[in-house]
Amino acid sequence: MIVVTGGAGFIGSNLIRALNLKGETNILVVDNLTNGQKMHNLADLDIADYIDKTEFIDRIESPGFLDNVRAVLHQGACSATTEWDGHYVMRNNYEYSKRLLHWCVAKKSAFLYASSASVYGCGQYGFKVDRSCEHPINMYAYSKFQFDQYVRNLQVRITSPVVGFRYFNVYGPREQHKGAMSSTVFHFNQQVIDNGRVRLFEGCDGFADGQQQRDFVYVDDVVDVNLWFLEHSEHCGIYNVGTGRVETFNTVAESVIAWHGQGSIEYIPFPEHLKGSYQSYTQADISALRAVGYKKNFADVRTGVKHYLDCLNNGSKINSKKS
Repeated sequence: MIVVTGGAGFIGSNLIRALNLKGETNILVVDNLTNGQKMHNLADLDIADYIDKTEFIDRIESPGFLDNVRAVLHQGACSATTEWDGHYVMRNNYEYSKRLLHWCVAKKSAFLYASSASVYGCGQYGFKVDRSCEHPINMYAYSKFQFDQYVRNLQVRITSPVVGFRYFNVYGPREQHKGAMSSTVFHFNQQVIDNGRVRLFEGCDGFADGQQQRDFVYVDDVVDVNLWFLEHSEHCGIYNVGTGRVETFNTVAESVIAWHGQGSIEYIPFPEHLKGSYQSYTQADISALRAVGYKKNFADVRTGVKHYLDCLNNGSKINSKKS
């Protein structure tokens, strides 16, 4: 059996879809369906069972609970970068992850987990998986950073395959439930549909309007990296998962507009509440990923956006929707 925490979420449900395509259906989904809209991410997938995240963590130390687990793909977390309740964030992202990690180590099951590029903070120290580059600037980032630190200290004493993935700016299908935390591609698409204009932040941190740069990575590529490590259990460690390239928010907006064949860009004032806690530039150093043998190329923004919007809009342009 494979356990996917956060399995009804964005990356988790895409992982399950990819596993299904490989013929794997013996999958246990762990999640919190208080937001019932997430069920749409599971409706077309085949799984063996579902269990609430609280019940799951309460039962993992019970004798005989899930004895034949090949791997845990741990995607579940509080992912809101604007959440400042440190007690809540650390309980969900740090303590939960520690208990699950030790359970996997005891069972000799692979543990593949979601870290985050947010651990690099504003990026002034670079984006290499190295302590000298890491400086989280919000509670979500700190919880991910501290768990990475815990894994680093533990890995010298264990032999189980444990791999962390520092996701950069992931976008793609099955993220619609995330609301404000959905990707810019999702929001830009809806803005073009609603009023024909994409709204971008004005310049900040020395960047011109819309010229802030990030490493945007398509979800299918993120999934492929996860499944590659699932099949190559000889590799452990923490790895960046991004394209290794930077592209501007203007490029993302232009790609969305190009897909629709119409639209324009409007620049809006940079929000006060984001000042000091916003990543204006990210670029994954993927040298470690390449060094262990992962060779596939990552989709650029124009390719990824086209594929995503084909799925999101079912191939329907604005004009055909309004006709």
